[in-house]
Amino acid sequence: MKQKLATGLEGFFTFPSFGYGAFAVWMRNYLYFKYTIWVSILWLFVEPVLYLLAFGYGLGKYIDQVNGQPYIEFFYPGLMIGSAMLVSFYEGTYGCYTKLARQNTFITILQTPVLGPEIAVGEILWACSKGLLSGLAIGLIGVVQGFFSIIELVTLIPVIIATCFLFSSFSVGLAATAKNYDWFMYAQTAFIIPMYLFSGTYFPLESLPMQIQQLAWCFPLTHSVYLVRQILVGEISTLGLISISYLTIVNLVIFNLAVFRFNKKLVV
Repeated sequence: MKQKLATGLEGFFTFPSFGYGAFAVWMRNYLYFKYTIWVSILWLFVEPVLYLLAFGYGLGKYIDQVNGQPYIEFFYPGLMIGSAMLVSFYEGTYGCYTKLARQNTFITILQTPVLGPEIAVGEILWACSKGLLSGLAIGLIGVVQGFFSIIELVTLIPVIIATCFLFSSFSVGLAATAKNYDWFMYAQTAFIIPMYLFSGTYFPLESLPMQIQQLAWCFPLTHSVYLVRQILVGEISTLGLISISYLTIVNLVIFNLAVFRFNKKLVV
């Protein structure tokens, strides 16, 4: 099936459609996911509990307070948003690349009325959904532990979605660019893990040298973690508004770039 592919800036700035085709791709992934849904959901709870025990109760036992609150309450929002990011990244890279380069799933889908950009959007939405599920699972554990209320968790959902969508877009775009699975290990080592460690997730940014603090504010995860903590204390500062703007702009750019690159990969 031949598809018309816009080139240059015209193609990049054509905002992708969230049409029926994208939903069909999402539903295809969901139907496959249903076969292992209980094991997957169980693991979404097991992994954060391990982190909670190791860092929250283990390491936290030796730390008095951070920014006027118990370490475990400081640490937990970072764990929630960071884990949502990681799940979105892994699903969008390894999961998407396997369907693209190994199973030829998307070649089959292209024989239907579904277009290349719709496949990309569907894959991004699916990776975002997996990340959101992870974030909510960890959030529910936080509610049970009394770190925040169910109402506060609901107010955090927009930030979790924005974070998952951003890293889902990034990972799907990376999957369309990668030559093999090693590319994801390089991205994880050079970008994802450093960002996960130095975005204020486990300790305050103020404890880092000024140069590293400035670099950390370039990371999208830093803005997500900051916003989550701002919402939990019940205030949005000027910096919080800047973080909202930053995440919005980066989401739009990365999303368009990912869909453009993915569609180009399918056509070529």
